[in-house]
Amino acid sequence: MFIFRTFSLSLYFSIMKNQTEMNTKLSKKQIGQRVTELRKIKGLSQEDLAKSVKISRSSLAQIELGNRGVDILELQKLSLKLEFSLDEFMSKDFNVNQDVEGKTESKSKEDNERISVPTLQVGKFKNVLLYILERCAGKPNVGETVLYKLLYFSDFNYYELYEEHLTGAKYRKLPFGPVPQKMDTIINQMIDKEQLQRVKTEYHGYPQTRYLPLEKADLTELKASEKEVIDRVIEQMSDWSASAISNYSHKDMPWLASKDGEEINYELAFYRDTPFSVRNYGEENEE
Repeated sequence: MFIFRTFSLSLYFSIMKNQTEMNTKLSKKQIGQRVTELRKIKGLSQEDLAKSVKISRSSLAQIELGNRGVDILELQKLSLKLEFSLDEFMSKDFNVNQDVEGKTESKSKEDNERISVPTLQVGKFKNVLLYILERCAGKPNVGETVLYKLLYFSDFNYYELYEEHLTGAKYRKLPFGPVPQKMDTIINQMIDKEQLQRVKTEYHGYPQTRYLPLEKADLTELKASEKEVIDRVIEQMSDWSASAISNYSHKDMPWLASKDGEEINYELAFYRDTPFSVRNYGEENEE
């Protein structure tokens, strides 16, 4: 039987408040290099990125060359489009090519409460992604936005049920909902290995990025309980539009209780209410 933790929200925010990083002042050249590398990882042209953050292409070019500074509003817009944390971006240790390999989970303790720290299991993540795409890639609504949410609910539903991480992926709170970190690096690896194909299309008049699986998921990498949780998420949400699934994710406690642009803590899954909760705490507490 799994024991429900009485992990309080006040304790959670106390922990998060104390988890600060040492930032360093960056030169215009360093900022420009980081923006350039992040843009290329996202597969965006200068024109695409400039348009999305509402500056001219020449201005963006000058930023990337280190000849022009970036004000805080521009940097915030860039962080939302390129999906990076301002704290991490300004850190002296920031590295856009961070190693995405990870295999084990580490544990830490705070006030006698076990807090499970997610560590990305890249092989598991790739197989979950392939499995979801096998079942959903043919649906015209399943672009990046819907795909991100299917991954998010698979990961957080599994954690709520079993208190174990499914893929160990970390998610960040962005305006359109939770987004898995390092997704672009993993996607690009899979495209290079011809496991996936990226397709640019339009859906209801809006640009859409879709991914097609070029190989089958290795289901031996997934436990029966993991596959069952993923299947339930697919059955419930894979036909939803991008706006519908984004609006739904915005009402989920882990997203609601997280700060804009920051990592979403898995522990918040234990404070979900109906219809988000996938675990019957009432019956469990009676036992």
